[in-house]
Amino acid sequence: MYTWVHPGRGEGEGAGGGTNRQTEGRPGFVVTTFLAGLRSMQLTLLILCCLLAYSPFGDANEYRASRSEPQKRDDNAEDEQEKPRYILELQGRGIQNEDLELIPAPDLSGGARKAEPPKEDESPAHFSQEVQGNEVPNDAIKMIPAPDLSGGEPHSSDDGSGTLDEEEIPSDLAAALAQTRLLKNLFLQMNGLPYAVVGEPEEEITQEEVAKAMKELPDLPKEPPKVLTPQELEAESLWTKAMITLNTTHPNIIEAYSQIKQAASTGHSQARLHLAWAELLGTNPVKQDIESAKKTFYDLAENHNIPDAHMGLGFLFATGISVNASQARALVHYTVAALGGSQWARMALGYRYFAGATVPNSCEKSLDFYRKVANKVAEDVSLSGGGMVQRVRLLEEAENPGYNSGILDKDLIDYYQLLAEKGDVQAQVGLGQLHYQGGRGVQQDHLQAARYFMQAADAGNPAAMAFLGKIYLEGSDMIKQDNQTAFKYFKKAADQGNPVGQSGLGLMYLHGKGVPKDYQKALKYFTQAADQGWVDGQLQLGNMYFSGLGVRRNYRMANKLFALASQSGHVLAYYNLAQMHATGTGMLRSCSMAVELYKNVAERGKWGNRLMEAHWHYRNGHFEEAFVTYALLAELGYEVAQSNAAFVLDKGELLSLFNNQEEMFVRALMYWGRAASQGYSAAQVKLGDYHYYGLGTPVDYEIAASHYRHASDHQHNAQAMFNLGYMHEQGLGMQQDIHLAKRCYDRAAETNNDAKVPVYLALMKLSVIFVLKHFEEGNWQDDIFFLNLNKLLGPYWDLYLITALLGLLIALVRFRRPQP
Repeated sequence: MYTWVHPGRGEGEGAGGGTNRQTEGRPGFVVTTFLAGLRSMQLTLLILCCLLAYSPFGDANEYRASRSEPQKRDDNAEDEQEKPRYILELQGRGIQNEDLELIPAPDLSGGARKAEPPKEDESPAHFSQEVQGNEVPNDAIKMIPAPDLSGGEPHSSDDGSGTLDEEEIPSDLAAALAQTRLLKNLFLQMNGLPYAVVGEPEEEITQEEVAKAMKELPDLPKEPPKVLTPQELEAESLWTKAMITLNTTHPNIIEAYSQIKQAASTGHSQARLHLAWAELLGTNPVKQDIESAKKTFYDLAENHNIPDAHMGLGFLFATGISVNASQARALVHYTVAALGGSQWARMALGYRYFAGATVPNSCEKSLDFYRKVANKVAEDVSLSGGGMVQRVRLLEEAENPGYNSGILDKDLIDYYQLLAEKGDVQAQVGLGQLHYQGGRGVQQDHLQAARYFMQAADAGNPAAMAFLGKIYLEGSDMIKQDNQTAFKYFKKAADQGNPVGQSGLGLMYLHGKGVPKDYQKALKYFTQAADQGWVDGQLQLGNMYFSGLGVRRNYRMANKLFALASQSGHVLAYYNLAQMHATGTGMLRSCSMAVELYKNVAERGKWGNRLMEAHWHYRNGHFEEAFVTYALLAELGYEVAQSNAAFVLDKGELLSLFNNQEEMFVRALMYWGRAASQGYSAAQVKLGDYHYYGLGTPVDYEIAASHYRHASDHQHNAQAMFNLGYMHEQGLGMQQDIHLAKRCYDRAAETNNDAKVPVYLALMKLSVIFVLKHFEEGNWQDDIFFLNLNKLLGPYWDLYLITALLGLLIALVRFRRPQP
């Protein structure tokens, strides 16, 4: 049945019934005639109730099927006249036009749907006319019968006979449909069809039955493996050896890239792609060759559709390097690469949708992209919690001589090594942790870390024993994984109350590594470690509360423990918090918070090491290589890379990549803006400077003041406060107000001690201006010419005054210094 036919009353019917010639021959006419012959009102009401309880739709169809073809033609003509009033009556009974919309059933036959002739008990033309009377087009009400899932004869055939040869049904679908009654019901549920279509009662399907049914489905045919030629086999062997070499602790980079070049020369796609990225970024020992990289990206993207090649093209179009910048084309290539599985492209799109950069802001889309990258990063995180991401800011390094980038000086490392060789246990543990974790300019090296930890463990240090346990439990390319040795060191450290050892024992009992699984013991050891503030103990204890392992499930407690672990920077703590915020588990769902946490996890991937590569390029004068690497990471959403790329452009050291200085300022302004939107206050001040001086944009004091005010009020930046005070003093972009200028100067001095000297000079100048202002208001400047400094010294007399005051201050300090 495709629609319901509702009997209606004629226009001449009264309250007690009546007849109308326009409704003769229809079920409504029979009912009305029968009711008119009844004399008792009670009996009439009783029969009306019975008729309402009995569905009129089935009677209408049975009555229509029992009539002859001439009667049907007469009814069609009468329906054409009755149609407007009939539709109005349906609407008066609470049936709207959309209730008559017919949704065709899906075709599960595996082939093209054949037209089926109308059966005797159905009249498609009759239904179509009724719906067309409601201004619904014919093509919107195509009647496609539901597929027969009973395993019997098919519905239609090419000749319209209502049968279909078995050869025309795909063999895998026919076998699946004929297996069990459970499969038929499963297909009905998947396609939203009622069980009455096949005349079977509705029954519940459990998850176990669904899983069993899916297993019974025939396997899809698999493509035969591609047969490689001897040349392709050799290229694949070279590529595999090169990747193994690069992933070792101390790789032979020259040998590895020699193998990659040999594989690429034979046409190996992955080798060509890897070499193209090395040429684009100038990765040692490959020299930068952007044009060669671009050609390879084009070839691999157009002829092989490799996702990371699309990522390379998207990056070039986004930054305008070697091509005309086109954000639209960049977005297309990013999207294709992300759909193909490129993690970099997913990060780039995740950042763009979250920040609204060249695309409409969409937190949910950003969440989807960042979650996929975070899942991959979380899978690769080891027991050490993942490597550190060193974030060195070139702007702060240049402006602050005492800036601590976190990179240890080689002389300092040599000093600690000397202490360690002399038996200093603390130096041994410190160097062991430095090599175990990596970062701060030191490469991760578990073998070197184990050597230092072994020396400290022999001296009885429990922390060294615990870290030795972690090294053996995790294993590496240099040290074989050994559960028994790990348990021995963990037990020794835990017996001395070391939280690292307690957490290690808990981990072994939790997963049954070398010992039987015991959730109670794991809970005990994790609790002891967490009580001492150890990050791994907090994380694992949170996992147990989250999953209800050995303890009653408690999402609030899990959230608290994950938050504590995230304060120490553990990647998995950020990941677990992101999962809870994304799904609203144990808390209100927050898309923005989940995206920020997922973004933090995604930026802890191994590609974060390229930040240090870019810094090494910059320190060694390879400015083009540094900029391209920073620009790539800036596209991935790294705020420190965005500010560093803008800083390199601001210095004007990339004239070979871009046409002129003005173009570089425009690009720098974009990067400063993106870094400022991620909360970097110095970038916000730079935005104000660019609008103040007209670098890459027209001069606009009001916009400059708004950027300074934002950095001052929301980020408490002393430089912004000072600049805002100067603009108040000069009346630039706002009304001149000496009192507000003094207030801004005072706030700058209170915020940063380094600002006290320039603030002191500015206040001295402000005092002089205040005195001069007093004379100006008294009209004494006409009598005393030298007080009119604008005419005497020009518009920049205040700068001359500050210079003179600074020289006076230096002279006073020099003369007051005690003479030898």
